[in-house]
Amino acid sequence: MKVKFIGERKISIPDSYEIFFDFFPNKEYELVTIEKNGWYRIIDESGEDYLYPPQKFEVIKNEIEFDAAGSVAV
Repeated sequence: MKVKFIGERKISIPDSYEIFFDFFPNKEYELVTIEKNGWYRIIDESGEDYLYPPQKFEVIKNEIEFDAAGSVAV
């Protein structure tokens, strides 16, 4: 499944800290898995996979595939 980052790259938490997302706006990224909590596991620009809130992404290619065992792979 392909997703596009639609969120802000930086989020400021008042009186706390800033969160930076390692994504470029409107760039396509491969969704690795959707976790039980609904968050997306995506490989970001660092090359590592992390969990991200789905509200920051738009699904652009929703292709369901099956592996050799018949399990659904995103």
